[in-house]
Amino acid sequence: MSRFIVRRFLSVIPTLFIIVTLSFFLIRLAPGGPFSREKKVPPEILQNLMKKYHMDEPLLNQYFRYVGNVLQFDLGPSFKYKDQTVNELIGTAFPVSATLGFMSLAVALILGVSVGILSALKQNKWPDYLAMSVAVLGISIPLFVIGPVLMLVFALVLKWLPTSGWVNSRAGWATVILPVTTLMFPYFAYIARLSRSSIIEVIRSDYVRTAKAKGLKDSVVIVKHVLKGALLPVVTFLGPAFSGIVIGSVVVERIFVIPGIANIFVQAAFNRDYTLIMGDLIVYSLILISANFIVDILYGLLDPRISYK
Repeated sequence: MSRFIVRRFLSVIPTLFIIVTLSFFLIRLAPGGPFSREKKVPPEILQNLMKKYHMDEPLLNQYFRYVGNVLQFDLGPSFKYKDQTVNELIGTAFPVSATLGFMSLAVALILGVSVGILSALKQNKWPDYLAMSVAVLGISIPLFVIGPVLMLVFALVLKWLPTSGWVNSRAGWATVILPVTTLMFPYFAYIARLSRSSIIEVIRSDYVRTAKAKGLKDSVVIVKHVLKGALLPVVTFLGPAFSGIVIGSVVVERIFVIPGIANIFVQAAFNRDYTLIMGDLIVYSLILISANFIVDILYGLLDPRISYK
């Protein structure tokens, strides 16, 4: 197991190198540039800007300079936000998206597994039909519909919750309830369906029947014998889901005016802010690789039949 962890950890380096290399050159192939404006920039000013950011150098020189800076944990200056570096912009926005993502995924995991257990134990009964109907709605209805509906009902009509903002506003932590509920809903739905189908399959296995025959309580059988094997599909789903939900949803952050990293990424794409786009891609890639790395380790812990050689 330890050798596998070391090998997987070392494989992160070439993976990131390939991502940075491909992203660097593909971004440069896109039409336009960071200094393209509706109003044409005078040639003298454009030349000075290109020289300031070393964009007048050959492309390979720019690439090696950028890789060298990244190795020193310097993601470079932002072309759009002149007074801030990419490190500062991501350092300010990422904790907001991470907090929103962690809370949403935690709620989705707890509710999804709980509903999945209930549906599996009450298979083909009204609790099962009700739970799976809600799950289908969560998968089918897009976030840009769920968010405004929740805002309309709980913020504008009932006036229980604030319409927008973040925890540093006057409303405090009440501001996270609507965005967390919106963002977690589709993930909850997928986890509930995965849990239900997996638990039903595991319950019918021989070792679970043996545990029941020994006279163990249903709660003990579920917790100690069923969940360990049944959670493997859920853990598989959590790898990419973790990276996606932690980075944040553009829709949710836009609807509830949350100052997260998704807004920065969208604006960076519109502005052709090369360094900011690259910084966002590197952060997203690190989270995705780390999440999959943790999932591989959890496999061995949840299922002793899985071995790494």
